[in-house]
Amino acid sequence: ANPPLKRIFCAPQGSTSPPRAREPEEREEAQGAMASPSPARNPTEVQMSQLVLPCHTNHRGELSTGQLLKWMDTAACLSAERHAGCPCVTASMDDIYFEHTISVGQVVNIKAKVNRAFNSSMEVGIQVSYEDLCSGKHCSICKAYATFVAQGPMGSKVRLEPLTPQTEEEKIEYSIAAERRRMRLVHKDTLKDLLTSSSQETGTTRDGSGAVPAERTRVESVELVLPPHANHQGNTFGGQIMAWMENVATIAASRLCHAHPTLRAIEMFHFRGPSQVGDRLVLKAIVNNAFKNSMEVGVCAEAYGQEMSISRRHINSAFMTFVVLDQEGHPRTLPMVAPEPGDGERRYREASARKKIRLDRKYVVSCKQTEVPLSVPWDQSNKVYLSYNNVSALKMLVAKANWALAREKEKVRMYTLEEDKFLSFRIEMSVCIPASRAFSLLSNLRRRHEWDSHYVSAELVQKVDDDDMIYHVVSQKLRNENKPQDFVILASRRKPCSKGDPYVVAFRSVTLPTHPARAEFTRGETLCSGFCIWPESEEMSKVAYYNQAMPGYLNYVTTNVAGLSSDICSTFEACEKFLLKNKEDLISRLQDF
Repeated sequence: ANPPLKRIFCAPQGSTSPPRAREPEEREEAQGAMASPSPARNPTEVQMSQLVLPCHTNHRGELSTGQLLKWMDTAACLSAERHAGCPCVTASMDDIYFEHTISVGQVVNIKAKVNRAFNSSMEVGIQVSYEDLCSGKHCSICKAYATFVAQGPMGSKVRLEPLTPQTEEEKIEYSIAAERRRMRLVHKDTLKDLLTSSSQETGTTRDGSGAVPAERTRVESVELVLPPHANHQGNTFGGQIMAWMENVATIAASRLCHAHPTLRAIEMFHFRGPSQVGDRLVLKAIVNNAFKNSMEVGVCAEAYGQEMSISRRHINSAFMTFVVLDQEGHPRTLPMVAPEPGDGERRYREASARKKIRLDRKYVVSCKQTEVPLSVPWDQSNKVYLSYNNVSALKMLVAKANWALAREKEKVRMYTLEEDKFLSFRIEMSVCIPASRAFSLLSNLRRRHEWDSHYVSAELVQKVDDDDMIYHVVSQKLRNENKPQDFVILASRRKPCSKGDPYVVAFRSVTLPTHPARAEFTRGETLCSGFCIWPESEEMSKVAYYNQAMPGYLNYVTTNVAGLSSDICSTFEACEKFLLKNKEDLISRLQDF
C-alpha cells in the first residue's frame, strides 16, 4: 500500500541578595548538572510538559479538549516565532484526531517544530502524548499540523528565511509539507465539488420517528477578549478561540444525546481574520447531523467591537465530531436529527458529504503504508487525498537514508534499500537536458513505450486535473504467464515549490469501476514508483527513478511495469537517448499531459 514544551524554571524565592555573575567553572558545573539536549535537536523545536490538574478537567476527570488545544497552539506559536524572530498568528489547523483521553494527574507532553517555511507562512508539526507518572506509561494522543503567518509592524507580512532539514525525519516532513500545503489550498474546492454531487444524489433527509429537532441543540454564547486571552500584539490566541468553540460545541452535542459527549475529531479549518483585546466574540453551535455512532456539530465564531455594530466579523467556522461512550468505552447509538427547512437541510446534507471526505482522508492519508491496499478505489471524494498519498509516498522514499550502491554502468547508477517489508530501487543519471523539459517528457505515460520496452501501450482514461491523470497501461507478458499484464495507474506530477525542490512524477495503482480486471490480462499493481528530476544547471539535470516493491511482488521485478528489469541499465540508457532526442522537439512540448 502506498501513501503512499516549554517549562519555565524560576529562581528560588526569598533571597534578597543581588545576583552575581558566575565564574566559568560554576557555569560548567551548572551545565553538567542539567540534562544536555541532543546535539541534533532542531533549533525551532519547543517542548511543553503540563501536569493535568482538576481545574483543567471536565466532570469525568479528563483533560478538557479546549485546554489541550490552547496548549498545542501555544507550543506551536512559540516554535514558529523561534524561526521567524517576530510575532506569529495561527492561520489554519489541519484535521485533528484524538486517539485517547487524558486523566487528571497525568502529564501532557507536547513537541512542536517548524517543518518548512514558505514565503511568509510556515507549517508547524505538533505531537502530543501523555505520560502516567505512576506506571511510567507513555501513549500518543494526536498529531497535528498548523500553519502560522509571521507578522511585522502594523500587521505587515514578513518574508521568512528558508529552513534546512538535517535528519531523515526532518527531510521527509520538509518534503511532504509542500504537498500538505497544496492539499489545504484545494480543500475548499474539493468540498464544494462533492457537495454539488451529493446534493444531486441525496435530495432527501433520513426518515425516522423520534428524531430530535436540530433547533433544540442550538447554542449561542458571548465571550469578552481580555489581555490574558491575547498575545503580545493584542490578537486573540487561536487556541483560545478553539477552546471557546469546543465549549459551545460540547453543549450542543449534549443537548442532542442528553449525555456527556467525547470529542473525537476536528476538521481542517482556517482563521479568516483576527480578533483583538476588547472584542466580543459570539459563538454559535448546532448539531448538523447525527449518524449511527457519531454526530457533527457546526460552530461559528464572530467578533464585534464595543459599539453595537450590526455587521460582525466572521473569525472562524469549524466542524467537530463527537461520540458518546458507554461504560465499556464503546460508542453508543445516537438519536436522529430532524433538520430545519432551508439552511438546516443544506447543513444536514453537507455533514454527510464531509463525513465521507473525512473517512476517505483519514483512510488514505493517516494510515500507515502497510495498512492501505495497493489499489485504492478512486472517486471524486478522495481524489485530492489519493494524489497527496501518491506524491508523499514517493517523497518519503526519496528522503530515506542508507541507500546502497548496487551497480554502476557508465553514467547509470543503481541503488537498493532494504527495509522490513520492502525492497526499493533507485536508478539515477545526469542528462544534458533542462529539468523542466525532462519533466514534461517523463510525466507523459503515453510516450513511455518509446524508451521502455516493457510498455506496450498507455491509454489516458481520465484527466483529473492539470497535475493528475489516470492511465490504463498494458505491459509485456510476464515470465511463466501466457497473457500480458495491465495496470490502472494514477500519475501525479508536481513542479518545484521552491528552489532546491525536484520536479516530481509519482505513480500508484488505483481502481476504477470503468476498468475492472479482465480475463485477457493479469491485473498488476504498483506500490510506489516515479521520477524525481533535479536541475544541476540550465542545461543539465539529474534524473532519478524510484520503485518500491513488497516481497510478494518481487518475483515480477524483472518484467513489471515499473521498468525494473535485469537489463535496467540498458532501459535507463534508452531513456537518456529518448530525452536527448526530444529535448528540442517543439511538438512534444504541446503534449504535456
